[in-house]
Amino acid sequence: MSTHSSSSNQRQLLEGAFAAALAVADPQKIVPEYLAKIFPKGNEPKGRCLVVGAGKASAAMASALESYAKQYWPALPIEGVVLTRYGHAAPTQFIKIVEAGHPVPDQAGMDGAAEILKLVNQLNPGDTLIALVSGGGSSLLTLPQSGISIADMRKTTEALLHSGAPIEEMNVVRKHLSAILGGNLARAALAKGARVEALLISDVTGDHPADIASGPCAADYSSYTDALQILAKYGLGETKIPLSVIHHLQKGERGEIPETLKQSDIDQHQSPVRNHVIATAHRSLEAAALFCKQAGYKPIILGDTITGEARDVGLVHAGIARELSQYGEWAKPPLALISGGECTVTLPSGTKGRGGRCSEFLLSLFAATADLRTVSALAADTDGIDGSEKNAGAWFTPDIRQTAKNLQLRASQFQQDHDCYGFFAKLDALVHTGPTLTNVNDFRIILID
Repeated sequence: MSTHSSSSNQRQLLEGAFAAALAVADPQKIVPEYLAKIFPKGNEPKGRCLVVGAGKASAAMASALESYAKQYWPALPIEGVVLTRYGHAAPTQFIKIVEAGHPVPDQAGMDGAAEILKLVNQLNPGDTLIALVSGGGSSLLTLPQSGISIADMRKTTEALLHSGAPIEEMNVVRKHLSAILGGNLARAALAKGARVEALLISDVTGDHPADIASGPCAADYSSYTDALQILAKYGLGETKIPLSVIHHLQKGERGEIPETLKQSDIDQHQSPVRNHVIATAHRSLEAAALFCKQAGYKPIILGDTITGEARDVGLVHAGIARELSQYGEWAKPPLALISGGECTVTLPSGTKGRGGRCSEFLLSLFAATADLRTVSALAADTDGIDGSEKNAGAWFTPDIRQTAKNLQLRASQFQQDHDCYGFFAKLDALVHTGPTLTNVNDFRIILID
């Protein structure tokens, strides 16, 4: 087999594994499966059925729910509002889709979130609230509590994004500023005596309902004190965070305003609140592993909770690839190393940077495996957008490495500028999927032939 055909095979395998990971998280497939389990015959939604939601996958989830309802609940009137990121809409008939700003919230998102809360406050005892939630929901549901403006929320979100704080810590702060997050949506429905069923597509490590889109319908484990400690930890004082936000958190710490929803609050009510995690990163990694196994590679799942600076994670993966390709004591090639989780990229001040955490990881891996002739890899965000550009991620094979050599492209130079996008664009090695309408975190695969 010539290197060329083997290289095109490697590319097909990389892309096929990514496609398999996406397919198992496709709302069109999983939403109907779960609706049948949650609402078995005789336990269908009663009264009004209000559908609300937010996230990169939520419009696709709403579209799938409508198709299901048409077939199985033809007499049930369905209405609602779902917020998604610009470019992530899907066709619906009864549920209104609002496209809004992400990761920094905008007015469209605020208005949509206010409309959701208004509708939930009109529910009656016996009605059903179905919440469709996926990653990206935190910033789309950033409806601030009274006394905090949209501009203050934006400024806080931007400061947190630039601080390098992991998403879990960012969300602890956002929950305590929001009228919807941290279980406040479920709290509003419970007060009206409605049944709450939330369907969640997880993009967070651990798949805890309170962490997925900051848990609009889940009991929250964090406190106002935690939120204040996170701001202090990253040096986000009054120069970076609006005073209205700091004062609100301090009032909460003093017990002058209610905490986020706790399990004890849910237990006091007759109506059920249930959160169903319908897709996770690990299930996607398992689907990719099966695909690789069928192609003759031994898959090794390194885990779905890998976090840290993208560049460092690339170096660690390079170390594992080196050990296996040169010594292969515990596993012999051909191998497929598969992992998920969410890395971070901290930009030094004054650096613009182009790309995202997946391409940054891949460039680091590329540079650190320069002498390994049998390594190919792909890293992409399952929502279809990696960072600042329109690509999902990037890939390379031994052929691409040769092209980089021929073009005299120095990976280290692009690394220094944090221009991973520019590097892989010159090699025509970007992954383009467009919005995938799902989101189960990042996907990484390394093939060792």
